[in-house]
Amino acid sequence: MNKIEDAFKNKKAFIPFVTAGDPSLDVTRELILAMQEAGADLIEIGIPFSDPVAEGPVIQEADDRALSAGVTTDKIFDMVDDIADKIHVPIVFMTYINPIYVYGVEKFAKRAKACGAAGVIVPDVPFEEKEEIRGSFEAEGLVVISMVAPTSADRVRMIAKEAKGFLYCVSSLGVTGVRTEIGTAIGDLIQTVKEECSIPCAIGFGISTPEQAEAMAKISDGAIVGSAIVKIVAKYGKNCVPYVKEYVQSMKQAVERA
Repeated sequence: MNKIEDAFKNKKAFIPFVTAGDPSLDVTRELILAMQEAGADLIEIGIPFSDPVAEGPVIQEADDRALSAGVTTDKIFDMVDDIADKIHVPIVFMTYINPIYVYGVEKFAKRAKACGAAGVIVPDVPFEEKEEIRGSFEAEGLVVISMVAPTSADRVRMIAKEAKGFLYCVSSLGVTGVRTEIGTAIGDLIQTVKEECSIPCAIGFGISTPEQAEAMAKISDGAIVGSAIVKIVAKYGKNCVPYVKEYVQSMKQAVERA
């Protein structure tokens, strides 16, 4: 069992996301450790990009703030490396193919591994084109996380068969962001996946309240929350850490109730 699947072992996982460098890398460092302490089972660290096609305005604005503050991929790797000995939950980098290509695929994979990451999520690389990056990451022992959405069942089955680590199940079509309602199609999606494989499935996109987290964890293996956390960071800036910690605690408790 790899480190990522271990995060789901005998429990439902809560997976928070933060944009690295928003409002600063020092705050991101504190946030990672605070979220771990609050019960996060796996943490997604977003590497900012100027054109994040899967993101709604909340994360787009966070990316802009981080990039304006001078954040680079190297600085993010250095920051994670600095606290690697304090992190005991899996870390997964989430970014886009452009920053990876610009950095160099093999170099990116080596640095991600060196700072202790367990995997990557690259939303704009379709499943059919994953081979372009998979070899370099797998050579370093890193998992490329696949994403599925409530679309073609045949395609979902194909992706599920090949998936590693966990399967990121997108709750609804469109971009990331807080939603008041999450569609019912997600239940059918999870069922289709489970018919194909036993890999853990975590649901993301749109989850913001403990009630939503509990409902999603009831039908899957965990809940992923990004925009709601990034909104707290935007609201409180450099003073956001205790607020995010409290929020993550409440969401983890909700997932545990599922």
